[in-house]
Amino acid sequence: MFLIGNGFLFWGAFAVWMFVMLDMLDGALARARGGGTVFGAVLDSVGDRAADAAIFAALAWWFSGEGDNRLIVLLALVCLVLGVLTSYIKARAEGVGLSCDVGIVERTERLIIVLVGTGFTGLGIPYSLHVALVVLVAGSAVTVAQRMLAVRRGAAGAPLPSSPPKP
Repeated sequence: MFLIGNGFLFWGAFAVWMFVMLDMLDGALARARGGGTVFGAVLDSVGDRAADAAIFAALAWWFSGEGDNRLIVLLALVCLVLGVLTSYIKARAEGVGLSCDVGIVERTERLIIVLVGTGFTGLGIPYSLHVALVVLVAGSAVTVAQRMLAVRRGAAGAPLPSSPPKP
């Protein structure tokens, strides 16, 4: 995030991409070795959310200062909020025993879109980050709506459980 926050957009996007690839490998390795632990799964999810938020925070930081583009700042902040909502809706639904695996823009798609837009902007391709963030805002808003509808359908008026479901 240091690179993106200091205006090295291409190299920042490249560095984040490398870390995302490593993150995908550790999950695959844990599953191949028999699953890992509950704490490991929670830690991985928390780390994913923190990394996702840091990308948008770094964009907002750069473009609120030397990058001087308030529209990018606004779009990055909206993407940050919608990304958090997307993850929270799923986590909360699963916490009450519902499945919520729907949405056109999940974490992988969010990362691809923001990193491609950031990297292209770093290479000097005008408006690529603008387009990426607008697409991401629209797709993320649709995803939030899809997840809320899935939870509504899945809940079908069911009362809250008195205690969390056992795994």
